Amino acid sequence: MNLKDPESMNALIGGLLRYGVIISAVIIAIGTVLLLLGSGSQEVSQLVVYNPGQLPHGNFDPTLGHMVAGLATLDPQSIIELGVLVLLATPAARVLLSVLLFSAEGDRTYAYITAVVLVLLLFSMLVTPYIPGFNH
Repeated sequence: MNLKDPESMNALIGGLLRYGVIISAVIIAIGTVLLLLGSGSQEVSQLVVYNPGQLPHGNFDPTLGHMVAGLATLDPQSIIELGVLVLLATPAARVLLSVLLFSAEGDRTYAYITAVVLVLLLFSMLVTPYIPGFNH
């Protein structure tokens, strides 16, 4: 694969996006199946309770630590949450791949611009939720 060929670069980026979405969908589907199988005779609508007074709406802890602990026990909601995180990480991975490809191509201008976009994207995903006033 020639990294200086735009078609090769587009194929790599397209593959990353395609497989990121497919992997995310498979993870979410596995979590959903486990959620349905684990419900037994309980009605599925009772598994996910809508609570408008709680953000995010639901009856699960949305922290990363809780998700990791839930994955260790194959908690369906944690598996679904992992699938959503994979889906959210896919565009960031695409921007990171673009930085690497522009760097390999020797196009410093686009590598720098794309690196700035990556920093802003990561900042908005990782830092902004902890700034007072942004979490409501």
